[in-house]
Amino acid sequence: MNDDKESKYIDQGIDPVDSHHQDHDHQIQQGLVSDNADQLQRRLGNRQIQLIAIGGSIGTALFVSIGGGLARGGPLSLFLAYTIYSGLLGLVNNCIAEMTVLHPVSGGFIRMAGKWVDDAFGFMAGWNFFFYEALLIPFEITALNLVLSFWRDDIPTAAVCAGCIVLYALLNVLAVKAYGEAEFWLSGGKVILIFMLFSFTFITMCGGNPKHDAYGFRYWRNPGPMAEYHTTGNLGRFEGFLAAVWSASFCVVGPEYISMVSAEAKRPRIYIKTAFKTIYWRFGIFFILGSLCTGIVVAYNDPTLVDIIFGSGSGGGTAAASPYVIAMSNLGVEVLPHITNALMVTSIFSAGNTYTYCATRSLYGLAIEGRAPRFLRKCTKNGVPIWCFCVVMAFPFLSFLQLSNSSNKVLTWLINLVTAGGIIDYIVMCITYICFYRACKAQGIDRNSFPYTGWFQPYCGYIGLVGMSTVVFFYGYSSFTPTSVETFFSYYTMLIVAPILFVGWKVIKRTKFVRPHEADLQWERAIVDAYEASFFSPPVGFWTEMIQLVGFKRSKQDRRTSVDGSITQRF
Repeated sequence: MNDDKESKYIDQGIDPVDSHHQDHDHQIQQGLVSDNADQLQRRLGNRQIQLIAIGGSIGTALFVSIGGGLARGGPLSLFLAYTIYSGLLGLVNNCIAEMTVLHPVSGGFIRMAGKWVDDAFGFMAGWNFFFYEALLIPFEITALNLVLSFWRDDIPTAAVCAGCIVLYALLNVLAVKAYGEAEFWLSGGKVILIFMLFSFTFITMCGGNPKHDAYGFRYWRNPGPMAEYHTTGNLGRFEGFLAAVWSASFCVVGPEYISMVSAEAKRPRIYIKTAFKTIYWRFGIFFILGSLCTGIVVAYNDPTLVDIIFGSGSGGGTAAASPYVIAMSNLGVEVLPHITNALMVTSIFSAGNTYTYCATRSLYGLAIEGRAPRFLRKCTKNGVPIWCFCVVMAFPFLSFLQLSNSSNKVLTWLINLVTAGGIIDYIVMCITYICFYRACKAQGIDRNSFPYTGWFQPYCGYIGLVGMSTVVFFYGYSSFTPTSVETFFSYYTMLIVAPILFVGWKVIKRTKFVRPHEADLQWERAIVDAYEASFFSPPVGFWTEMIQLVGFKRSKQDRRTSVDGSITQRF
Protein backbone atom coordinates (compact mmCIF):
# COMPACT_ATOMS: atom_id res chain seq x y z
CA MET A 1 0.00 0.00 0.00
CA ASN A 2 2.81 2.37 0.82
CA ASP A 3 4.49 1.66 -2.54
CA ASP A 4 1.18 2.41 -4.34
CA LYS A 5 0.83 5.68 -2.47
CA GLU A 6 4.39 6.69 -3.31
CA SER A 7 3.90 5.82 -7.01
CA LYS A 8 0.75 7.92 -7.09
CA TYR A 9 2.61 10.97 -5.84
CA ILE A 10 5.42 10.47 -8.34
CA ASP A 11 2.95 10.09 -11.23
CA GLN A 12 1.43 13.42 -10.22
CA GLY A 13 4.88 15.04 -10.17
CA ILE A 14 4.81 15.43 -6.39
CA ASP A 15 7.73 14.35 -4.26
CA PRO A 16 6.28 12.05 -1.59
CA VAL A 17 8.95 13.28 0.79
CA ASP A 18 7.66 16.86 0.57
CA SER A 19 4.05 15.68 0.66
CA HIS A 20 4.45 14.07 4.07
CA HIS A 21 7.15 16.28 5.56
CA GLN A 22 4.74 18.36 7.62
CA ASP A 23 2.88 15.27 8.80
CA HIS A 24 6.13 13.70 9.96
CA ASP A 25 7.16 16.85 11.76
CA HIS A 26 3.84 16.71 13.58
CA GLN A 27 4.61 13.17 14.68
CA ILE A 28 8.00 14.37 15.91
CA GLN A 29 6.37 17.11 17.94
CA GLN A 30 3.95 14.61 19.46
CA GLY A 31 6.85 12.38 20.46
CA LEU A 32 5.60 9.47 18.34
CA VAL A 33 8.61 9.29 16.03
CA SER A 34 12.18 9.82 17.21
CA ASP A 35 15.67 9.51 15.77
CA ASN A 36 17.48 9.68 19.13
CA ALA A 37 16.82 10.17 22.81
CA ASP A 38 18.38 13.62 22.42
CA GLN A 39 18.18 16.38 19.80
CA LEU A 40 20.63 15.02 17.23
CA GLN A 41 19.09 14.11 13.87
CA ARG A 42 19.91 11.15 11.62
CA ARG A 43 20.64 12.73 8.24
CA LEU A 44 23.90 11.16 7.08
CA GLY A 45 23.56 8.63 4.25
CA ASN A 46 25.69 5.62 3.46
CA ARG A 47 28.03 7.35 1.02
CA GLN A 48 28.56 10.26 3.42
CA ILE A 49 29.34 7.95 6.35
CA GLN A 50 31.85 5.96 4.33
CA LEU A 51 33.69 9.06 3.14
CA ILE A 52 33.57 10.73 6.58
CA ALA A 53 35.20 7.59 7.99
CA ILE A 54 37.93 7.92 5.35
CA GLY A 55 38.21 11.68 5.89
CA GLY A 56 38.76 11.31 9.61
CA SER A 57 41.38 8.60 9.25
CA ILE A 58 43.45 10.17 6.48
CA GLY A 59 45.13 13.50 7.10
CA THR A 60 48.50 15.16 7.21
CA ALA A 61 50.23 12.17 8.79
CA LEU A 62 49.89 9.87 5.78
CA PHE A 63 51.26 12.45 3.35
CA VAL A 64 53.73 14.51 5.40
CA SER A 65 54.42 13.26 8.95
CA ILE A 66 55.08 9.70 7.77
CA GLY A 67 58.46 10.99 6.56
CA GLY A 68 59.60 11.23 10.18
CA GLY A 69 58.99 7.51 10.69
CA LEU A 70 60.94 6.72 7.52
CA ALA A 71 63.92 8.90 8.46
CA ARG A 72 64.15 7.38 11.94
CA GLY A 73 63.36 3.74 11.18
CA GLY A 74 64.04 3.02 7.51
CA PRO A 75 61.67 1.41 4.97
CA LEU A 76 61.42 -2.06 6.54
CA SER A 77 60.86 -0.74 10.06
CA LEU A 78 58.22 1.66 8.71
CA PHE A 79 56.40 -1.12 6.86
CA LEU A 80 56.50 -3.52 9.82
CA ALA A 81 55.43 -0.83 12.28
CA TYR A 82 52.42 0.23 10.21
CA THR A 83 51.43 -3.40 9.57
CA ILE A 84 51.66 -4.41 13.25
CA TYR A 85 49.92 -1.29 14.55
CA SER A 86 47.15 -1.58 11.92
CA GLY A 87 46.56 -5.16 13.06
CA LEU A 88 46.46 -4.03 16.68
CA LEU A 89 43.95 -1.29 15.91
CA GLY A 90 41.92 -3.82 13.93
CA LEU A 91 41.41 -5.71 17.20
CA VAL A 92 40.17 -2.51 18.84
CA ASN A 93 37.85 -1.88 15.87
CA ASN A 94 36.39 -5.35 16.37
CA CYS A 95 35.47 -4.33 19.94
CA ILE A 96 33.96 -0.91 19.31
CA ALA A 97 32.05 -2.12 16.23
CA GLU A 98 29.94 -4.59 18.20
CA MET A 99 29.00 -2.02 20.82
CA THR A 100 28.36 0.89 18.44
CA VAL A 101 26.18 -1.02 15.98
CA LEU A 102 24.05 -2.21 18.91
CA HIS A 103 23.98 1.23 20.58
CA PRO A 104 24.51 4.00 17.98
CA VAL A 105 24.19 6.79 20.54
CA SER A 106 25.43 10.37 20.64
CA GLY A 107 28.86 10.64 22.16
CA GLY A 108 29.77 7.16 20.90
CA PHE A 109 32.30 5.21 22.92
CA ILE A 110 32.76 7.93 25.56
CA ARG A 111 29.17 7.51 26.79
CA MET A 112 29.50 3.71 26.67
CA ALA A 113 32.54 3.98 28.95
CA GLY A 114 30.48 5.76 31.57
CA LYS A 115 27.50 3.43 31.11
CA TRP A 116 29.25 0.08 31.44
CA VAL A 117 32.49 0.77 33.35
CA ASP A 118 32.24 3.77 35.70
CA ASP A 119 30.85 7.27 35.41
CA ALA A 120 34.30 8.63 36.31
CA PHE A 121 35.80 6.50 33.52
CA GLY A 122 33.34 8.05 31.06
CA PHE A 123 34.25 11.51 32.34
CA MET A 124 37.94 10.85 31.73
CA ALA A 125 37.33 9.26 28.33
CA GLY A 126 35.12 12.12 27.18
CA TRP A 127 37.43 14.94 28.14
CA ASN A 128 40.48 13.08 26.82
CA PHE A 129 38.80 12.58 23.44
CA PHE A 130 37.56 16.15 23.37
CA PHE A 131 41.03 17.61 23.90
CA TYR A 132 42.49 15.10 21.45
CA GLU A 133 40.12 16.16 18.69
CA ALA A 134 40.17 19.87 19.54
CA LEU A 135 44.00 20.02 19.48
CA LEU A 136 44.07 18.30 16.11
CA ILE A 137 42.26 21.27 14.55
CA PRO A 138 45.16 23.76 14.99
CA PHE A 139 47.55 20.95 14.01
CA GLU A 140 45.88 20.63 10.60
CA ILE A 141 45.78 24.41 10.12
CA THR A 142 49.49 24.60 10.93
CA ALA A 143 50.21 21.80 8.48
CA LEU A 144 48.12 23.59 5.86
CA ASN A 145 50.38 26.64 6.13
CA LEU A 146 53.37 24.36 5.73
CA VAL A 147 51.99 22.86 2.52
CA LEU A 148 50.79 26.17 1.05
CA SER A 149 54.31 27.57 1.28
CA PHE A 150 55.26 25.17 -1.52
CA TRP A 151 53.99 27.77 -3.96
CA ARG A 152 54.91 31.00 -2.17
CA ASP A 153 56.82 31.92 0.96
CA ASP A 154 55.00 35.20 1.47
CA ILE A 155 51.48 33.82 2.04
CA PRO A 156 50.29 35.54 5.24
CA THR A 157 50.06 32.89 7.93
CA ALA A 158 47.44 34.79 9.92
CA ALA A 159 45.17 35.04 6.87
CA VAL A 160 45.31 31.28 6.30
CA CYS A 161 44.51 30.59 9.96
CA ALA A 162 41.60 33.04 9.93
CA GLY A 163 40.26 31.65 6.65
CA CYS A 164 40.27 28.08 7.95
CA ILE A 165 38.51 29.09 11.15
CA VAL A 166 35.75 30.86 9.20
CA LEU A 167 35.26 27.94 6.79
CA TYR A 168 35.19 25.35 9.57
CA ALA A 169 32.64 27.48 11.39
CA LEU A 170 30.39 27.78 8.33
CA LEU A 171 30.53 24.07 7.50
CA ASN A 172 29.80 22.95 11.05
CA VAL A 173 27.22 25.51 12.17
CA LEU A 174 24.86 24.39 9.40
CA ALA A 175 22.78 21.21 9.58
CA VAL A 176 24.73 17.96 9.84
CA LYS A 177 23.67 17.08 6.32
CA ALA A 178 25.58 20.11 4.99
CA TYR A 179 28.66 19.00 6.92
CA GLY A 180 28.29 15.46 5.61
CA GLU A 181 27.97 16.61 2.01
CA ALA A 182 31.03 18.88 2.27
CA GLU A 183 33.07 16.12 3.89
CA PHE A 184 31.96 13.66 1.22
CA TRP A 185 33.50 15.74 -1.56
CA LEU A 186 36.60 16.72 0.41
CA SER A 187 37.30 13.12 1.39
CA GLY A 188 36.86 12.08 -2.22
CA GLY A 189 39.89 14.22 -3.01
CA LYS A 190 41.91 12.24 -0.46
CA VAL A 191 41.06 8.97 -2.14
CA ILE A 192 42.09 10.37 -5.51
CA LEU A 193 45.37 11.63 -4.06
CA ILE A 194 46.21 8.32 -2.40
CA PHE A 195 45.68 6.25 -5.54
CA MET A 196 47.53 8.85 -7.59
CA LEU A 197 50.55 8.52 -5.30
CA PHE A 198 50.34 4.73 -5.40
CA SER A 199 50.31 4.87 -9.20
CA PHE A 200 53.24 7.30 -9.15
CA THR A 201 55.20 4.85 -7.00
CA PHE A 202 54.56 1.84 -9.24
CA ILE A 203 55.16 3.64 -12.54
CA THR A 204 58.33 5.46 -11.51
CA MET A 205 59.92 2.46 -9.77
CA CYS A 206 59.53 0.58 -13.06
CA GLY A 207 61.30 3.34 -14.98
CA GLY A 208 58.40 5.58 -15.98
CA ASN A 209 60.05 8.86 -14.99
CA PRO A 210 62.00 11.66 -16.76
CA LYS A 211 65.33 10.04 -15.83
CA HIS A 212 64.18 6.58 -17.02
CA ASP A 213 65.56 5.22 -13.78
CA ALA A 214 63.99 1.86 -12.87
CA TYR A 215 64.99 2.14 -9.22
CA GLY A 216 62.69 -0.58 -7.88
CA PHE A 217 63.57 -1.43 -4.27
CA ARG A 218 66.98 0.23 -4.50
CA TYR A 219 66.56 2.19 -1.28
CA TRP A 220 65.86 -1.04 0.62
CA ARG A 221 69.39 -2.18 -0.34
CA ASN A 222 71.19 1.15 -0.17
CA PRO A 223 71.21 2.71 2.42
CA GLY A 224 69.41 -0.38 3.74
CA PRO A 225 66.11 -1.62 5.19
CA MET A 226 66.52 -0.39 8.77
CA ALA A 227 67.94 2.87 10.06
CA GLU A 228 69.76 3.43 13.34
CA TYR A 229 68.12 5.98 15.61
CA HIS A 230 69.17 7.40 18.96
CA THR A 231 71.94 4.82 19.41
CA THR A 232 73.93 2.55 17.08
CA GLY A 233 74.02 -1.13 16.19
CA ASN A 234 71.14 -3.53 16.74
CA LEU A 235 69.79 -1.43 19.62
CA GLY A 236 69.76 1.62 17.36
CA ARG A 237 67.85 -0.29 14.68
CA PHE A 238 65.35 -1.48 17.29
CA GLU A 239 64.89 2.09 18.50
CA GLY A 240 64.38 3.11 14.89
CA PHE A 241 61.58 0.53 14.69
CA LEU A 242 60.04 1.94 17.87
CA ALA A 243 60.15 5.44 16.37
CA ALA A 244 58.30 4.06 13.34
CA VAL A 245 55.67 2.57 15.69
CA TRP A 246 55.16 6.00 17.27
CA SER A 247 54.70 7.40 13.75
CA ALA A 248 52.10 4.72 13.03
CA SER A 249 50.28 5.42 16.30
CA PHE A 250 49.74 9.00 15.16
CA CYS A 251 48.84 8.14 11.58
CA VAL A 252 46.67 5.00 11.80
CA VAL A 253 43.23 5.94 13.16
CA GLY A 254 39.61 5.41 12.21
CA PRO A 255 37.21 3.51 14.58
CA GLU A 256 36.59 6.51 16.83
CA TYR A 257 35.18 8.61 13.98
CA ILE A 258 32.63 5.99 12.97
CA SER A 259 31.58 5.66 16.61
CA MET A 260 31.11 9.42 16.95
CA VAL A 261 29.04 9.76 13.76
CA SER A 262 26.71 6.85 14.55
CA ALA A 263 24.08 8.99 16.31
CA GLU A 264 23.53 11.05 13.15
CA ALA A 265 23.58 8.19 10.65
CA LYS A 266 20.55 6.95 8.78
CA ARG A 267 19.90 3.26 9.33
CA PRO A 268 22.88 2.85 11.70
CA ARG A 269 22.42 -0.89 12.20
CA ILE A 270 23.24 -1.30 8.50
CA TYR A 271 25.35 1.67 7.39
CA ILE A 272 27.50 1.92 10.52
CA LYS A 273 28.01 -1.84 10.47
CA THR A 274 29.23 -1.61 6.88
CA ALA A 275 31.60 1.26 7.76
CA PHE A 276 33.18 -0.75 10.58
CA LYS A 277 33.56 -3.87 8.44
CA THR A 278 35.30 -1.97 5.64
CA ILE A 279 37.81 -0.35 7.98
CA TYR A 280 40.05 -3.42 7.75
CA TRP A 281 40.72 -3.04 4.04
CA ARG A 282 41.16 0.70 4.59
CA PHE A 283 43.99 -0.10 6.98
CA GLY A 284 45.51 -2.44 4.40
CA ILE A 285 45.23 -0.10 1.42
CA PHE A 286 45.77 3.33 2.93
CA PHE A 287 48.22 2.72 5.76
CA ILE A 288 50.10 -0.53 5.13
CA LEU A 289 50.43 -0.01 1.37
CA GLY A 290 51.08 3.70 1.99
CA SER A 291 54.01 2.93 4.29
CA LEU A 292 55.42 0.51 1.69
CA CYS A 293 55.23 3.13 -1.05
CA THR A 294 56.86 5.78 1.13
CA GLY A 295 59.85 3.51 1.75
CA ILE A 296 60.17 2.80 -1.98
CA VAL A 297 60.17 6.32 -3.43
CA VAL A 298 62.76 7.97 -1.17
CA ALA A 299 65.77 6.88 0.89
CA TYR A 300 65.68 7.32 4.64
CA ASN A 301 68.96 9.26 4.44
CA ASP A 302 67.83 11.57 1.63
CA PRO A 303 69.49 14.97 2.36
CA THR A 304 66.23 16.93 2.04
CA LEU A 305 64.33 14.52 4.30
CA VAL A 306 67.12 14.43 6.86
CA ASP A 307 67.32 18.23 6.93
CA ILE A 308 63.59 18.51 7.56
CA ILE A 309 63.47 15.87 10.30
CA PHE A 310 66.81 16.27 12.07
CA GLY A 311 68.38 19.47 10.76
CA SER A 312 67.77 23.15 11.29
CA GLY A 313 64.42 22.88 9.58
CA SER A 314 65.46 25.12 6.71
CA GLY A 315 63.69 22.81 4.34
CA GLY A 316 60.73 22.34 6.58
CA GLY A 317 58.96 25.46 5.43
CA THR A 318 57.93 23.90 2.16
CA ALA A 319 55.72 21.06 1.06
CA ALA A 320 58.94 19.17 0.38
CA ALA A 321 58.21 17.89 3.89
CA SER A 322 56.20 15.21 2.03
CA PRO A 323 58.33 12.20 1.00
CA TYR A 324 56.39 12.00 -2.26
CA VAL A 325 57.20 15.59 -3.22
CA ILE A 326 60.85 14.93 -2.37
CA ALA A 327 60.78 11.90 -4.67
CA MET A 328 59.16 13.88 -7.49
CA SER A 329 61.83 16.55 -7.18
CA ASN A 330 64.61 13.96 -7.23
CA LEU A 331 63.20 12.39 -10.41
CA GLY A 332 62.73 15.70 -12.20
CA VAL A 333 58.91 15.48 -12.33
CA GLU A 334 57.62 19.02 -12.89
CA VAL A 335 53.80 19.19 -12.98
CA LEU A 336 52.79 16.39 -10.61
CA PRO A 337 54.15 18.07 -7.44
CA HIS A 338 51.71 20.95 -7.97
CA ILE A 339 48.76 18.59 -8.42
CA THR A 340 49.84 16.58 -5.38
CA ASN A 341 50.18 19.71 -3.30
CA ALA A 342 46.75 20.99 -4.34
CA LEU A 343 45.12 17.72 -3.30
CA MET A 344 47.10 17.77 -0.05
CA VAL A 345 45.56 21.16 0.72
CA THR A 346 42.02 19.75 0.36
CA SER A 347 42.96 16.62 2.33
CA ILE A 348 44.41 18.55 5.25
CA PHE A 349 41.46 20.96 5.28
CA SER A 350 39.07 17.99 5.26
CA ALA A 351 40.77 16.40 8.28
CA GLY A 352 40.45 19.63 10.26
CA ASN A 353 36.78 19.78 9.32
CA THR A 354 36.20 16.26 10.66
CA TYR A 355 38.02 17.04 13.90
CA THR A 356 35.82 20.11 14.41
CA TYR A 357 32.73 17.93 14.03
CA CYS A 358 33.97 15.18 16.37
CA ALA A 359 35.13 17.61 19.06
CA THR A 360 31.70 19.27 19.02
CA ARG A 361 29.84 15.95 19.29
CA SER A 362 32.10 14.61 22.04
CA LEU A 363 31.51 17.74 24.14
CA TYR A 364 27.77 17.37 23.51
CA GLY A 365 27.94 13.75 24.69
CA LEU A 366 29.63 14.92 27.89
CA ALA A 367 26.90 17.48 28.47
CA ILE A 368 24.14 14.89 27.89
CA GLU A 369 25.60 12.69 30.64
CA GLY A 370 26.08 15.61 33.06
CA ARG A 371 29.88 15.61 32.73
CA ALA A 372 29.90 19.09 31.21
CA PRO A 373 27.75 22.20 31.91
CA ARG A 374 24.05 21.77 31.09
CA PHE A 375 23.88 24.79 28.78
CA LEU A 376 26.03 22.85 26.29
CA ARG A 377 23.01 20.61 25.58
CA LYS A 378 21.36 23.36 23.55
CA CYS A 379 20.90 22.45 19.88
CA THR A 380 19.65 24.47 16.92
CA LYS A 381 16.53 23.36 15.07
CA ASN A 382 18.86 21.65 12.59
CA GLY A 383 20.38 19.49 15.31
CA VAL A 384 23.68 21.36 15.79
CA PRO A 385 24.94 21.64 19.42
CA ILE A 386 25.47 25.37 19.14
CA TRP A 387 27.23 26.13 22.44
CA CYS A 388 29.49 23.08 22.11
CA PHE A 389 30.37 24.35 18.66
CA CYS A 390 31.28 27.78 20.08
CA VAL A 391 33.61 26.25 22.68
CA VAL A 392 35.34 24.09 20.06
CA MET A 393 35.92 27.06 17.76
CA ALA A 394 38.24 28.59 20.37
CA PHE A 395 40.86 25.87 19.77
CA PRO A 396 41.72 26.67 16.13
CA PHE A 397 43.11 29.99 17.37
CA LEU A 398 46.06 28.02 18.78
CA SER A 399 47.28 27.84 15.19
CA PHE A 400 48.31 31.50 15.53
CA LEU A 401 51.24 30.22 17.62
CA GLN A 402 52.99 29.90 14.26
CA LEU A 403 53.37 33.67 14.20
CA SER A 404 55.97 33.49 16.98
CA ASN A 405 57.35 29.99 16.37
CA SER A 406 58.18 27.97 13.26
CA SER A 407 55.49 25.72 11.82
CA ASN A 408 57.67 22.66 12.39
CA LYS A 409 58.03 23.39 16.11
CA VAL A 410 54.30 23.92 16.59
CA LEU A 411 53.58 20.71 14.67
CA THR A 412 55.96 18.80 16.93
CA TRP A 413 54.29 20.14 20.08
CA LEU A 414 50.81 19.24 18.87
CA ILE A 415 51.80 15.78 17.59
CA ASN A 416 53.38 14.86 20.93
CA LEU A 417 50.36 16.08 22.87
CA VAL A 418 47.64 14.40 20.84
CA THR A 419 49.25 11.04 19.98
CA ALA A 420 49.08 9.78 23.56
CA GLY A 421 45.49 11.02 23.78
CA GLY A 422 44.54 8.96 20.73
CA ILE A 423 46.05 5.77 22.14
CA ILE A 424 44.23 6.36 25.44
CA ASP A 425 40.97 6.40 23.45
CA TYR A 426 41.71 2.89 22.17
CA ILE A 427 42.57 1.69 25.67
CA VAL A 428 39.18 3.04 26.80
CA MET A 429 37.43 1.14 24.00
CA CYS A 430 39.10 -2.14 24.98
CA ILE A 431 38.30 -1.76 28.70
CA THR A 432 34.71 -0.80 27.88
CA TYR A 433 34.27 -3.83 25.66
CA ILE A 434 35.69 -6.20 28.28
CA CYS A 435 33.14 -4.87 30.79
CA PHE A 436 30.39 -5.05 28.14
CA TYR A 437 31.31 -8.67 27.37
CA ARG A 438 31.31 -9.60 31.07
CA ALA A 439 27.87 -8.00 31.45
CA CYS A 440 26.50 -10.02 28.53
CA LYS A 441 27.80 -13.24 30.12
CA ALA A 442 26.47 -12.33 33.57
CA GLN A 443 23.01 -11.50 32.23
CA GLY A 444 22.81 -14.54 29.94
CA ILE A 445 22.54 -12.49 26.74
CA ASP A 446 23.41 -14.27 23.50
CA ARG A 447 25.80 -11.98 21.59
CA ASN A 448 24.99 -13.81 18.37
CA SER A 449 21.60 -12.08 18.45
CA PHE A 450 23.29 -8.68 18.06
CA PRO A 451 23.31 -6.89 14.67
CA TYR A 452 27.11 -7.30 14.64
CA THR A 453 29.07 -9.84 16.66
CA GLY A 454 32.82 -9.35 17.07
CA TRP A 455 35.03 -12.35 16.33
CA PHE A 456 37.56 -13.96 18.70
CA GLN A 457 36.16 -12.17 21.73
CA PRO A 458 36.98 -11.30 24.44
CA TYR A 459 40.59 -12.04 23.44
CA CYS A 460 40.68 -9.21 20.90
CA GLY A 461 39.83 -6.85 23.74
CA TYR A 462 42.57 -8.19 26.02
CA ILE A 463 45.25 -8.23 23.31
CA GLY A 464 44.27 -4.74 22.18
CA LEU A 465 44.40 -3.47 25.77
CA VAL A 466 47.88 -4.89 26.44
CA GLY A 467 49.22 -3.77 23.07
CA MET A 468 47.93 -0.19 23.26
CA SER A 469 49.02 0.15 26.90
CA THR A 470 52.54 -0.93 25.95
CA VAL A 471 52.69 1.58 23.12
CA VAL A 472 51.49 4.54 25.19
CA PHE A 473 53.73 3.89 28.22
CA PHE A 474 56.89 3.57 26.14
CA TYR A 475 55.90 6.30 23.70
CA GLY A 476 58.23 8.95 25.14
CA TYR A 477 61.13 6.77 26.30
CA SER A 478 63.59 9.05 24.47
CA SER A 479 62.87 11.81 27.00
CA PHE A 480 64.84 9.75 29.57
CA THR A 481 68.01 9.34 27.43
CA PRO A 482 69.12 11.95 28.28
CA THR A 483 66.51 13.20 30.72
CA SER A 484 64.58 16.20 29.42
CA VAL A 485 61.73 17.66 31.46
CA GLU A 486 60.34 19.62 28.50
CA THR A 487 60.31 16.56 26.25
CA PHE A 488 58.85 14.38 29.01
CA PHE A 489 55.83 16.64 29.49
CA SER A 490 55.26 17.04 25.74
CA TYR A 491 54.98 13.24 25.47
CA TYR A 492 53.25 12.33 28.71
CA THR A 493 50.97 15.28 29.53
CA MET A 494 47.82 13.49 28.36
CA LEU A 495 48.88 10.31 30.17
CA ILE A 496 49.24 12.29 33.40
CA VAL A 497 46.01 14.24 32.96
CA ALA A 498 43.85 11.13 32.28
CA PRO A 499 44.16 9.48 35.72
CA ILE A 500 43.81 12.88 37.42
CA LEU A 501 40.47 13.36 35.62
CA PHE A 502 39.34 9.86 36.60
CA VAL A 503 40.30 10.08 40.27
CA GLY A 504 39.07 13.66 40.62
CA TRP A 505 35.58 12.90 39.27
CA LYS A 506 35.37 9.67 41.25
CA VAL A 507 36.17 11.46 44.51
CA ILE A 508 33.86 14.41 43.83
CA LYS A 509 30.88 12.36 42.59
CA ARG A 510 31.65 9.21 44.62
CA THR A 511 30.98 7.02 41.60
CA LYS A 512 31.09 3.22 41.66
CA PHE A 513 32.23 0.68 39.13
CA VAL A 514 29.30 -0.89 37.26
CA ARG A 515 28.77 -4.52 38.22
CA PRO A 516 28.25 -6.92 35.29
CA HIS A 517 24.77 -8.01 36.34
CA GLU A 518 23.69 -4.35 36.86
CA ALA A 519 24.91 -2.95 33.51
CA ASP A 520 22.11 -1.49 31.37
CA LEU A 521 22.45 -3.37 28.10
CA GLN A 522 19.09 -2.14 26.78
CA TRP A 523 19.81 1.58 27.13
CA GLU A 524 18.53 3.31 23.95
CA ARG A 525 18.10 0.12 21.92
CA ALA A 526 14.31 0.42 21.85
CA ILE A 527 14.51 3.87 20.24
CA VAL A 528 16.93 2.67 17.57
CA ASP A 529 14.88 -0.48 16.93
CA ALA A 530 11.72 1.61 16.41
CA TYR A 531 13.61 3.98 14.15
CA GLU A 532 14.99 1.13 12.03
CA ALA A 533 11.54 -0.48 11.83
CA SER A 534 10.06 2.73 10.39
CA PHE A 535 11.79 2.08 7.04
CA PHE A 536 9.90 0.01 4.48
CA SER A 537 12.42 0.16 1.63
CA PRO A 538 15.62 -1.92 1.61
CA PRO A 539 18.93 -0.22 2.39
CA VAL A 540 20.88 1.17 -0.53
CA GLY A 541 24.52 0.27 -1.09
CA PHE A 542 27.37 2.76 -1.37
CA TRP A 543 27.85 2.43 -5.13
CA THR A 544 24.11 2.57 -5.76
CA GLU A 545 24.02 5.87 -3.88
CA MET A 546 26.92 7.10 -5.99
CA ILE A 547 25.02 6.29 -9.17
CA GLN A 548 21.92 8.00 -7.81
CA LEU A 549 24.03 11.03 -6.91
CA VAL A 550 24.82 11.71 -10.56
CA GLY A 551 21.19 11.33 -11.56
CA PHE A 552 21.12 7.97 -13.31
CA LYS A 553 18.35 6.65 -11.12
CA ARG A 554 15.59 8.22 -9.07
CA SER A 555 16.11 7.22 -5.48
CA LYS A 556 13.33 5.81 -3.28
CA GLN A 557 15.76 4.97 -0.48
CA ASP A 558 15.27 5.61 3.20
CA ARG A 559 11.51 6.09 2.92
CA ARG A 560 9.89 5.77 6.31
CA THR A 561 6.37 5.05 7.48
CA SER A 562 4.80 7.35 10.01
CA VAL A 563 2.46 6.20 12.74
CA ASP A 564 -0.61 6.38 10.50
CA GLY A 565 1.11 4.31 7.80
CA SER A 566 1.86 7.14 5.39
CA ILE A 567 5.20 7.53 3.68
CA THR A 568 7.54 10.07 5.18
CA GLN A 569 11.15 11.11 5.24
CA ARG A 570 13.03 13.67 7.29
CA PHE A 571 16.28 13.76 5.43
